[in-house]
Formats: sequence, C-alpha cells, structure tokens
Amino acid sequence: MVRNPCVLILDEATSALDAESEAQVQEAINRCAGMRTVLIVAHRLSTVENADFIAVIEKGKVVQVGRNLISGF
Repeated sequence: MVRNPCVLILDEATSALDAESEAQVQEAINRCAGMRTVLIVAHRLSTVENADFIAVIEKGKVVQVGRNLISGF
C-alpha cells in the first residue's frame, strides 16, 4: 500500500489472480488487517475465511451474518 489508511475497502481484490498471487495478496491483507478496518467484497469464501465477521448477500439481501459461516457454502 502506498498510503496507510485506517479503513481499507477491497472489492474482488483477488478474483483475477492465479493461486500463488492470491496467496501473496491474502498474506498481505492478513498482515495489515490488525491495524485497520478492512471491508472485503468477495465471491470466494476462501478470500474471507480469516474474517472476524462475515455477511452473506443473495439477490441483494443479507441472508446470513456471523463470525463462522464456513459450513454450508
């Protein structure tokens, strides 16, 4: 990151990356997440598996909210 924002918003930040590049980006996100608020928009659950809080949206509506939603998706 060029700047040091207190809030970081990532919209499909890893969607077009190969597996190795995705892992590098995920590692960087995990390193900086403790120092700021991070909002991640993603289709792949693996992208948000380390999140403190997850909201699942289907057809424009929030259908599930919680800390551990890994099962069932």
